[in-house]
Amino acid sequence: MPSMTTPSHDTSAGRFEFWREVVGQSFVPLEALPREVPDFRASLHTTQLGAVQVSVVAADPHGVAHTRRHIASDPADFVKVSLQLAGQCMLTQADRQALLKPGELAIYDTRHPYTLDFDQRYRTLVLMFPRVMLRLPERDLTRVIATTVSCSDGLGPVVHPFLRGLAGHVRQLDALGTQRLADSTVDLVGAMLSDRCAVHVTQQDDGRELLARRILTYMEQRLSDPGLGPDRIAAAHHISRRFLYKLLAERGYTVSGWLRERRLAECLRDLADPGLAHMPVATVGSRWGFPDPAHFSHAFRSAYGMSPSEARGAGPTGLGA
Repeated sequence: MPSMTTPSHDTSAGRFEFWREVVGQSFVPLEALPREVPDFRASLHTTQLGAVQVSVVAADPHGVAHTRRHIASDPADFVKVSLQLAGQCMLTQADRQALLKPGELAIYDTRHPYTLDFDQRYRTLVLMFPRVMLRLPERDLTRVIATTVSCSDGLGPVVHPFLRGLAGHVRQLDALGTQRLADSTVDLVGAMLSDRCAVHVTQQDDGRELLARRILTYMEQRLSDPGLGPDRIAAAHHISRRFLYKLLAERGYTVSGWLRERRLAECLRDLADPGLAHMPVATVGSRWGFPDPAHFSHAFRSAYGMSPSEARGAGPTGLGA
């Protein structure tokens, strides 16, 4: 997508109307909300890095809203990450507010309404990618939505320079962009958010939550093993199968359901990766714990409404549609 800058020859009101169109077409449907700015100026530089849209936005004060009406007309399933580079932003979603200052980021979910309020000139990096790419359980995603994540805490000192590098080279990424780099970007963000959730658990939750997290990590590391099942998982953690079921049920999971969802998500990522286009669809399923091609195809269609071959044809940008 080309860079966009408000026309210098137009009136301030005309420039804002132009910006309203740009914002509404560049992300999921959005409404730009004006403030009393005598000489509104804004710019947007965007590129597609595999399935990840990378944008740097700079603008005078205004607001942005993603409403229920927008969601009804275009129910896209994306996650957005905003890293504040200059100025500040108030993000509101799910009855929470996160005030972002330079060096802080927040995550928000396009399945739900949100607003962004910029009360001063600002500059921000925005990543937008299909939710399925984020290796973060729904429970943890809910925990971190619209919360301020400092880039000086936890894995922040590692992730922050990388994201700032993306912001500084957004115009050059077209030549460099691959799905592998996109996956690495999302995985780094996911690792930082997982680390934040782990700190929250250590501080506030009991031993059952910590055990459940260890079990999910154990399962995540063995997704490719089709023989992984409740008995092995329970034995590895010295608990009964009944207690395993109870522990995961308290968090909204079943063993088979969680494994199926995570395995299918990894298959979807691989099918969208142009670097793996040579790999037969059946091999993709097999490497993620689906040795039976017919079963893989049926499970995939049930989850995503398309066959594995159709998903490959849709490419990386079709994952959040």
